[in-house]
Amino acid sequence: MKTQRTARIFLAALVAFVGACGSTPLAEPEVIAVALKDVPAERLSYKYEPDVPAPEQKQSNGGTRFERNEAVQLDFDTNRIDDILDRTIASPSGTRILAVYRKGDDLISDFRLVMYSNEGKLLRKITHAEMALQFPDTIVWSPDGNNVAFVAKVRGSDQKSLADVTPERKPAATPEVVSRDGEGDEETSESPEAAEEKATATPEGLEASKDVLTFRTEQIYICDSEGAGVKPLTQVEGLMYFYFAWAPDSGSLAALAAIHTEWQFFETRAKEAGRVFIPRGRPRLIEKNGRERRLDDLATAVHPVWSPDSAKIAVAFDKEVRLYDGVRNQPSQAAIPLRNQLLVSSREYEKTLKEEGDTNSNTANSNAEEKPGKESANNSATPQPQSALPDASLLVSFNPIVNLVWTEDKMLYFETGFVRNYLDEADSVRSYMRWHRIILSAQPITLSTPQAGGQ
Repeated sequence: MKTQRTARIFLAALVAFVGACGSTPLAEPEVIAVALKDVPAERLSYKYEPDVPAPEQKQSNGGTRFERNEAVQLDFDTNRIDDILDRTIASPSGTRILAVYRKGDDLISDFRLVMYSNEGKLLRKITHAEMALQFPDTIVWSPDGNNVAFVAKVRGSDQKSLADVTPERKPAATPEVVSRDGEGDEETSESPEAAEEKATATPEGLEASKDVLTFRTEQIYICDSEGAGVKPLTQVEGLMYFYFAWAPDSGSLAALAAIHTEWQFFETRAKEAGRVFIPRGRPRLIEKNGRERRLDDLATAVHPVWSPDSAKIAVAFDKEVRLYDGVRNQPSQAAIPLRNQLLVSSREYEKTLKEEGDTNSNTANSNAEEKPGKESANNSATPQPQSALPDASLLVSFNPIVNLVWTEDKMLYFETGFVRNYLDEADSVRSYMRWHRIILSAQPITLSTPQAGGQ
């Protein structure tokens, strides 16, 4: 009787405990998938796939198009015969047209920028007389068509005087900034450029604003879709911003910037070697409100790319890819070293090339008999086990990363190859160009088991 009574008490207590814990006291931990954009860069996993087909590259940079607009060309031919139209760039919607041009006495590297309608009507001058547009190839509309980004500096600034300018400092406007109209400036004389601009002034309300800060080194500017609201996004005198790309959501820019003295040094060395100068810069993230973050201390010539979801930026350094979080409260970064993987895949790539060559070759060398007593050059070295890393000096296809393309949130392509660009194009070389890709994945998050008493 005592044993039965004890059993009934224990059973009642167990039923009460189960009721207090809810209907699922022994629930398994829940594992949920997480979108890639919600995972910090430092917590991404990846898989390397070598020698894949080249990615299909869609039109990028927010609908940038460099074909010549006929209506704008007609206006230049008819009403602006002293101006030289360089190119036109249509907005993503095609309703607005940027016109890049020079005057006859402008430096070959200095341009001007105006906004037209697609019917060829001049809407507004964007750059004022003392402002020189630089690097016209980088002019780009935001993907949503609401803004235009471009690089500019003071027209005719003395670049040699920049040796004493300290980078990373944000000064006030330089002395070359155009004086504001109607503020009682003591200096009343006009530069030749300003006088010429006044002589060919557009109707009132269409002139470029003259209170826009300009600097002696190339800075990034933006304006709206009507050509108004021009402002510098960067204000770091001594740095040259020479490349940038809009995030797909049009909220930020990924850019490359070089210290002016470094730029001059490497440009001089390239000219002395008879090679085309390829600038190298340090990657930066620039928001539309002007907030800026340097992503890395290393310099690269490979242009950074955005993930399609605008959450990450990828940059390549030699044989390594680095990923950076975009606009996050606590941004992180991750390095993906690819040297060893590229070494192994290059060995397999060249092995395949050799086998195909042996099968198809009909040359005398492939049929010649080796002389007695001598080993062939291919057999003179001690064979390496396939598990060991090959000697990089023996692999002609083992080359640095030269290009990045991010096609999907989880699919990042990169191209390796040997590239040498010389001033004499006949001497330029592009060989062993190979595409590879990284498959990114988000580590799943495991939710903890509900505690006793939870709902």
